[in-house]
Amino acid sequence: MTELLILVIVGIVFYMLNRGYKSSDYQNIQVEGKQEFKGNLKDHEAGLLVAMLAKVAKADGNVSELEAEILSHTFTDIANHFKNTHDVRDQLKDIYKQEMNSFDNTIEIAQKYYNLTKNEYSKRLKVMEYLLNLAFIDNDFSKAEFMITEDIANALEIKKSDFESLIARFEQFYAQKQNSKELSLEKACEVLDVKITDDMKIIKKKYRELVKKNHPDIITGQGASQSIIDEATAKLQEINESYELIKKEKNNGRF
Repeated sequence: MTELLILVIVGIVFYMLNRGYKSSDYQNIQVEGKQEFKGNLKDHEAGLLVAMLAKVAKADGNVSELEAEILSHTFTDIANHFKNTHDVRDQLKDIYKQEMNSFDNTIEIAQKYYNLTKNEYSKRLKVMEYLLNLAFIDNDFSKAEFMITEDIANALEIKKSDFESLIARFEQFYAQKQNSKELSLEKACEVLDVKITDDMKIIKKKYRELVKKNHPDIITGQGASQSIIDEATAKLQEINESYELIKKEKNNGRF
């Protein structure tokens, strides 16, 4: 179980950082062979991991859609390594639902996990990385999330320097991600010659005007050269992508 669990954790962290958070792109981690689980999953490494995830996910009082999606994949990936897959997954879900309702036993759970992995510091560090990324994933690392993850880090005997280094890395990563997103949105508005605060009706009207102006079929009918037609085709693609980006941001209620 030790080897497959760390592979699940590494795989999911890699997925979250590099796959753009699209569940359609997600690929389950494959490990040869399946185990038959018998006993109390709450005392098992997998159950304790899910319990800690529950504490972090609920720390700020709200589990976002993205957090719920990532957690669902986690349950599935862990359960898939057991012969009684469905039963294990149901148990993991039950543990999650139960543990998200209270923070009183957070340190106790982390200490139990530590006792099972005393000689595996790198593994506990990877678990901490996953927990922190779950906390950061909604782009808001709250004070409550910091306190919960700090308590867990101390119970797991994660070095303070390593804990702080992980936080700094995630802060930098998400700051760059947000900056890149803002620049892209700014470019999209520039392409459509609109402001992000404009009403969607105005943006849609401008979009349609630009599509009509740059549509290759219309330009072809005007007797334009092939080079101009090719430019118009590329411009139209840029217009469509810009409109979809702005529409997405508007629909998500961010502006």
